[in-house]
Amino acid sequence: MAGRIEDYALIGDMQTAALVCRDGTADWLCLPRFDSHAVFAGLLGTEEHGFWRLAPARAEGTEPLHADRRRYRGDSLILESEWDTPRGTVRVTDFMPPRDGAPQLIRIVEGVSGRVPMRSELRMRFSYGRVTPWVHKVDNRTVAVAGPDSVWLDTEADTYGKNLTTYSDFTVGPGDRVAFTISWQPSHHEPPALPEPEGSLEATELFWREWVEQCTYHGPYREAVVRSLITLKALTYAPTGGIVAAPTTSLPEEIGGVRNWDYRYTWLRDAAITLSSLLRTGYREEARAWREWLLRAVAGDPENLQIMYGIAGERELGEAELDWLPGYENSGPVRVGNGAANQLQLDVYGEVTEALHLAHMTGLTRNDYAMGLQLKLIEYLEKHWEEPDEGIWEVRGPRRHFVHSKVMAWVAVDRTIKLVESGDVEGPLERWYELRDDIHRDVCERGYDKERNTFTQSYGSKELDASLLLIPQMGFLPPDDKRVIGTIEAIQRELSTEDGFILRYPTEGEEAGVDGLAGDEGAFLACSFWMADDLAMIGRVDEARQLFEKLLALRNDLGLLAEEWDSNLQRQVGNFPQAFSHVPLIDTALRLTASGAYVG
Repeated sequence: MAGRIEDYALIGDMQTAALVCRDGTADWLCLPRFDSHAVFAGLLGTEEHGFWRLAPARAEGTEPLHADRRRYRGDSLILESEWDTPRGTVRVTDFMPPRDGAPQLIRIVEGVSGRVPMRSELRMRFSYGRVTPWVHKVDNRTVAVAGPDSVWLDTEADTYGKNLTTYSDFTVGPGDRVAFTISWQPSHHEPPALPEPEGSLEATELFWREWVEQCTYHGPYREAVVRSLITLKALTYAPTGGIVAAPTTSLPEEIGGVRNWDYRYTWLRDAAITLSSLLRTGYREEARAWREWLLRAVAGDPENLQIMYGIAGERELGEAELDWLPGYENSGPVRVGNGAANQLQLDVYGEVTEALHLAHMTGLTRNDYAMGLQLKLIEYLEKHWEEPDEGIWEVRGPRRHFVHSKVMAWVAVDRTIKLVESGDVEGPLERWYELRDDIHRDVCERGYDKERNTFTQSYGSKELDASLLLIPQMGFLPPDDKRVIGTIEAIQRELSTEDGFILRYPTEGEEAGVDGLAGDEGAFLACSFWMADDLAMIGRVDEARQLFEKLLALRNDLGLLAEEWDSNLQRQVGNFPQAFSHVPLIDTALRLTASGAYVG
């Protein structure tokens, strides 16, 4: 059975990623890209669906031992796990070197004290656990082949096969180092080059040290900010600059529920707010790469802007269910692809325009096509802003006039007006002034409940929605406006869990709610960070700091966050780690640091 979501560590090479549990088991790895088929899919099923455990040997039939300690080596993505056993202490170092050739997962066992018997158990299953490969030896290397894929195992330790699994049993003493490497290669190509584990380790550590040195944030929350930045970098597909929302699919928003989605794609919304965080912390090259990815993905067709794309800009992300996988803790179905790609979400136009505006204002190299794209997006919104849509949360129920979508349409027009006013492009300012005023008036008249002094989820509804917390952050209304304060207080009353975290919107349990789905979900961590931001903006800085530090305490021991927090089960839920949780963590840390809302 897979571990708790927070029991996992992330390692990656900025093209794909693996999740490694506390017991030394890699339960999730897609090769060669984030969105490729999984070679290890035990996370969503059982060990029959693929895994790689490297840990102290144990008696047959007993549970694997959890590491006594684990950490990332400094500010890197190199995982170190240590076990104290009756026979001594051993360390396993796991990492994926930034790619120069075949993708590799390298695991180095090091004896610390005593003499510790170790075991490696490697069960490769292709196509998300459905296909058992042909495993054989080639020149003392073990290779697993199925269709277009091959995975090569290199180690100096002796290996043997049993029950369709590759084993290695060995013992390490003080200073002994035994390395294992798996490398992916198209099966019709020549074998990948022999790995150099020690050299790769040194190069990987140097890469991360130099990258982190670029960070311009040196405030009181630096540890949390840097770990979040490293996580965002790990979720970036280096060849294109696209940023995946998470490296996993179908980790449930409710244990045992059906809210299980594939997040291994690039949401324009997530990527746009990520760009904002990167620019504000000194990472201009990553921001530039994302902007170039956006321009290629949208290309000459901004009227058909999708809410998400593949990591190289692919448009077709058809959704399917993998019925041979039972799902994480039997939370089915397991889905690959994402049908929400074809939804209409008007807020995306605002998020993209805000990102382009920020890039322009912070001096990112001028790009005439980016400015031209901004004008095209506004021309589209002029014709379509009054339409209902599926909204920020990608509801699978009927379309509605979501207030957040209209607010973000206003943002798109407002930022484009500022671009024209700067003199860098030309546009019909008087017409767009009128459009901006029309959208603002429409939201304030139709999306505001005067009796309760709060904005609502959609026009004519009584429900609240945490996305309304972005109203002051986007400049739609000032923080001291009574309607803003009323909305913040209403969300605190009606969408807070018992432990003070924020739900996205009301759900209806067994009945289908506004999102068209049955079941409930955890507190959405991004929304809780937004609440902390708003509290700081309206002067309640002590309360903001307290909420922020409660959120930091939800991170696992390695500083990682999933999408949501289940207050009943007191555990993380949803895809992991989640960019949409780590980005607002960075933003809130910057805001609180600027306001002095911390204890020195």
